[in-house]
Amino acid sequence: MRLPCRPIRNFARDRRGSLLAEMAVTLSILTTLSLSGVEIARYTLLHQKMERISASIGDLIAQAETLTETDVANVFGAIGEVAKPFAMGTNGVVIISSVSASEGSGPMLNWQRIGGGALSATSQVGAAPGTAAALPAGLTVIDGETVIVAEVMYDYIPWLYDAVIGQTQLYHTSFFRPRLGTLTSVDPG
Repeated sequence: MRLPCRPIRNFARDRRGSLLAEMAVTLSILTTLSLSGVEIARYTLLHQKMERISASIGDLIAQAETLTETDVANVFGAIGEVAKPFAMGTNGVVIISSVSASEGSGPMLNWQRIGGGALSATSQVGAAPGTAAALPAGLTVIDGETVIVAEVMYDYIPWLYDAVIGQTQLYHTSFFRPRLGTLTSVDPG
């Protein structure tokens, strides 16, 4: 009995399908790189937007001579425009705080307002008015001086591909000294 060697030899020499195998490997690598690139670009843009929100909100508050609850609500209303194309919604929140020092005491929290989103988060500056404020090293508040702190928290959830950047919470903060007033209180109305 003779083995069919010729068909086996022909099959071993046939290279017609090798391009498909190489293409499948190459396309999977290119797809992974593309999805990773999109996710990295989105993550970077989101960081920039959150930094812009903290700087803009802190600056808007610090420009006021006096503040009312309506003024603060209007500032929180502007967050959606600054955050575009991202929506704060349930993923983000902004916390604005006023911190000042008086005669021998360390920095104390005057007031704090939360808005611009529905994320449940706590301030890293302080918990309640009248309590000590935690400020970064190097930021000193002398007697009679006030600092406005704007904190932005955002829960980042990957859109397409989570192997490069996983789910994390972004945090940005900015500090401004009031220009025209002390801003140690927010008036009703």
